[in-house]
Amino acid sequence: MMEYLSQGIFVLLFAVAVVWFTRNVRRVIRNIRLGRDESVNDRKKERWSEVLRVALGQSKMVSRPVAGIMHIFIYAGFIIINIEVMEIILDGITGKHRLFSFIGKPYFYLISAFEVLALLVLVSCVVFLCRRHVIRLKRFIQGDLDGFPRTDADVILVTEILLMSAFLFMNAADGVLMSMDNFNLPMFMSHYGHAAVHMFGLDVKPGDTLYFPVSAWLTGFLPDSWSALVLIERGCWWFHIVGILVFLNYLPYSKHFHIILAFPNVWYSRLDAKGKFSNVESVTREVQLMLDPSLPPPAADAAPARFGAKDVNDLSWIQLMNAYSCTECGRCTSVCPANQTGKKLSPRRIMMRTRDRMEEVGKAMDSGKAPFEDGKSLVHDYISAEELWACTTCNACVQECPVNIDPLSIIVDLRRYLVMEESAAPASLNMMFTNMENNGAPWQFSQADRLQWSKES
Repeated sequence: MMEYLSQGIFVLLFAVAVVWFTRNVRRVIRNIRLGRDESVNDRKKERWSEVLRVALGQSKMVSRPVAGIMHIFIYAGFIIINIEVMEIILDGITGKHRLFSFIGKPYFYLISAFEVLALLVLVSCVVFLCRRHVIRLKRFIQGDLDGFPRTDADVILVTEILLMSAFLFMNAADGVLMSMDNFNLPMFMSHYGHAAVHMFGLDVKPGDTLYFPVSAWLTGFLPDSWSALVLIERGCWWFHIVGILVFLNYLPYSKHFHIILAFPNVWYSRLDAKGKFSNVESVTREVQLMLDPSLPPPAADAAPARFGAKDVNDLSWIQLMNAYSCTECGRCTSVCPANQTGKKLSPRRIMMRTRDRMEEVGKAMDSGKAPFEDGKSLVHDYISAEELWACTTCNACVQECPVNIDPLSIIVDLRRYLVMEESAAPASLNMMFTNMENNGAPWQFSQADRLQWSKES
């Protein structure tokens, strides 16, 4: 009876977690689709190469070796230990224990490898916590990380430490139980005992302790009582899997959703030279009509296209996906020359505020309110003109981002709106625009005088 009750509780929890995660992912996709359409389907070979190199290979992470290597440990642990999670899920659904143990001795080596990875993940998380709270690296204590963003990182790191600890203690207790000369076990643990040990293909005698390479060091902290060991093993098993299901549903609310979005984000990243700017389609169309009047004019009832971007719906869906993919690591801000000289600009903050605005618009849609008539917009209300004009368009932030996010494209589109719709460019730029219009050059000289400098002795 206990076996079926345990199965029923697990299946119910798993189903609720999957349904809730699906709902949250659909919410994120809906928010990303607030952006205008943009078709990117070219140069597929290069895009796959970029995904393998940057998203899977973590090539841009290791530009800072300590953080890069630690992140690779966590990343590898997350990917590979999912095989173990798959087994736990199947165990919970079927009521079995160590369902994959039928493969024999290779199973023992596989679990041993998982334990080494779990230890590396645990150590890496401790190092990252020390970097944030002991060393206090500047990019982790800057003002744009106040509140939830800073707490978010701590929650994730502590959660991963607890999950890996539960996994190791579960194996430690399990290793001792599977080697005990005791077959009087509850039904839901009927696969314990020497039969399970023999499935591993190991020569373990009654009374021996089955050691895994890392959890073996924890057996000294465990009690000798069979019932206490069962309680520890089952408690860690439930804590580990329930923690993973909760973590899964926390991801869409967290910066750590980049675990999922990093791959499509890299696929859709720009492959052109970083100094290349895109043309405004509506302006290009107007110029084409002036040069070739035979072209069909736009429909008379068509809504006028906006120049640049005022709000999130004026940005492309790829730019909005960039905002959701941001890891808030601060590498972009740490290399930004404007930020280094004390300017207000922080590329990380640009991405975070874009995501905040998306979330607000999405919540307005959920509540039935008109999402874009709330009197607010991305520019001015979330991102100030001072921040936008501080950018030197050097592309340092784009180059540094570990997942190929492009904050510059958002900055440029917002600046285009300020210039072309609000006529709110700085005085120095207005002077340049006037000179370009009157003199055909940025300088305040007529075209006839532009070469006078060459005649001076």
